[in-house]
Amino acid sequence: MKIAVQIQPVSGAPAAVAYTWDADTEILSARLNPSDGGDGLSGSVGLEGSDGSWLVLDVAAGRIGGVEVAVWPELRELPRLDPPAAVEDAGVLLPAQATAASGQLASLEMATLLTAETDQAQRNIHFRLGRPRRARTVRVARDLLLDVDECSHLSGLWLLNVPPCPGNT
Repeated sequence: MKIAVQIQPVSGAPAAVAYTWDADTEILSARLNPSDGGDGLSGSVGLEGSDGSWLVLDVAAGRIGGVEVAVWPELRELPRLDPPAAVEDAGVLLPAQATAASGQLASLEMATLLTAETDQAQRNIHFRLGRPRRARTVRVARDLLLDVDECSHLSGLWLLNVPPCPGNT
């Protein structure tokens, strides 16, 4: 599974993230207002874990506008889970695929090893895509970080300051 990304400089403050929970299904949605679009994929990118878990990235003009955890992987709870100390603010563009012309709706589904770690309060959640590998972490929104490996492929994402699920309070 390889999702190519392009890291781009940004100016200004990172966009806010609005979290919502569906109390019946425990689906978590993280919505953000991405910076200006680019020449990239529009549609959704579904990441399916071997355990049946699902993450969906909503993408418009190459910019991530939302993340949805449709089916949760088993969470590995850690005493603490702090995001990396070295994080840079950046724009991330998912370039258009060869099968999706710019501006057309696309839906991609990819199978991958999907693991999730959280702190005890389940406020910070780190999803790892594929096998662990060296990556840099970029902030694309105030509470959304992406791990990008040395080959410019998405290797993980962080959801920070997640509110509690209504059924778990």
